[in-house]
Amino acid sequence: QVQLVESGGGLVQAGGSLRLSCAASGSFASLGTMNWYRQTPGAQRELVADITPGGIRHYADSVKGRFAIARDNTKNAVYLQMNALKPDDAGTYFCYIRGRENSRDWSDYWGQGIQVTVSS
Repeated sequence: QVQLVESGGGLVQAGGSLRLSCAASGSFASLGTMNWYRQTPGAQRELVADITPGGIRHYADSVKGRFAIARDNTKNAVYLQMNALKPDDAGTYFCYIRGRENSRDWSDYWGQGIQVTVSS
């Protein structure tokens, strides 16, 4: 059964850095775009960054220049390097991957969420 295991969150002071990791278990015939979303207090869940199978990256305007997304297809993993963190970056971060397991149809896979807290 597929699980997305997230790690790397925690508490950091403003201006500090964190790196989030998300690794998908199982065997996949195909992996599509990999994404990081976040849910912040009092706001809707928003797309923070994504990376296509070809390595094309997109970022939300609020994090552009500070965050960097990367993927490692050999490990079924996606990473989010977060630098110069601000209190507004705090929230629950979710990885989302669309993929197809061997002998199965395309499905949507979500991590359970990992907490990021930024103190001022």
